Amino acid sequence: MAVPFRRTSKTKKRMRRTHLKKDVGALTVCPQCGETIRPHRVCTKCGYYKGKEVIKTEEKTTKE
Repeated sequence: MAVPFRRTSKTKKRMRRTHLKKDVGALTVCPQCGETIRPHRVCTKCGYYKGKEVIKTEEKTTKE
């Protein structure tokens, strides 16, 4: 089995791995509450998806 003649430097190793970083996925704004959510998913804050209430959420309102 072949063995490298010289050790790979830290710089060379890091330059090779620069494309392996994670990126932030797409985000959209919920039309009901304005919360930032991932597309095609139910909003966890208000429970709406495509204008319909899918999940019952307990809204905490302290103003009386």
